[in-house]
Amino acid sequence: MSEKIAVVGVGRMGANMARRLKESGFAVTAVFDAHPPLATALAAELGCAAPATLPEVTAAADIIITVVTDDEAMDDIFGSVGSGNASLLASASGVAVAEGTLFINCATVSPGTHELVESRCEEAGAQSLEACMASSITQAREGTLYLMCGGKAEAYERAKPVLEKLSASLRYIGGTGQAAKVKALVNMVMNINTAGLAEGLGLGDALGLDLTMLREVFSQTGAASRVLVTDGEDMQNRDHSCFFSAAHAAKDSGIALQLGRAAGLDLPLAEATKAQYDRMVFEGLGELDKSGIAELTFKGRHE
Repeated sequence: MSEKIAVVGVGRMGANMARRLKESGFAVTAVFDAHPPLATALAAELGCAAPATLPEVTAAADIIITVVTDDEAMDDIFGSVGSGNASLLASASGVAVAEGTLFINCATVSPGTHELVESRCEEAGAQSLEACMASSITQAREGTLYLMCGGKAEAYERAKPVLEKLSASLRYIGGTGQAAKVKALVNMVMNINTAGLAEGLGLGDALGLDLTMLREVFSQTGAASRVLVTDGEDMQNRDHSCFFSAAHAAKDSGIALQLGRAAGLDLPLAEATKAQYDRMVFEGLGELDKSGIAELTFKGRHE
């Protein structure tokens, strides 16, 4: 693979994806983050550049992977040519800088944002692909992510050699925005399951039941879920080291609810779950892992 790769957004996921690609033999030439010390430290580790501006990132790479927080961040880094702001697509003076570049966008954002980014990229002579992740930090580091892709078929084919080194399961969903819809539903159901598990274990604790026994029973009955495997013990032991934050859970449930409203559907479980995660953010618990929702349901844990 001769194409040079940069990563924009090198938090828990982006940094480990960059490490994985470097170890897989790719030329990782630049990293960038809105919090510069993160990029500087990772650049020193990987032996690459940490450009000060987004146009410099684009100049350093042929393929750019973005892993940013939300729709607003995506809008910022993909400011259109002529916007007057330096972005991955243009200099502050309005000069297009991204012709021929492929952008692989891994953030969980609304389908409409992926559509907007694709249109801006095409205006700048670039390609865009959404590669939505349904995994966590360990999988990013090991190259075993579950990736759902949406966009033009030719962009997907160009991205495949990179994505295959990052994933154990790679799935092309369809046109732009389609993968983002699937990811929103994945996270909506995951968040509902997480909230339900927290309530079940919280009630079990209040009833004086042994929670290790209760988790074992759950695992062998209709109460079993993937969330029980990943979060159950953490809820019991109050270990909420962050793999997927409550703040991100609130944001992602909000994306699903927007899609539901647009489709004319009432989603009461998703509404209730988002309210719980919004409460965590409001009460200063937003940077706990999503398993921290148990702090709201176990008796005596959080006032």
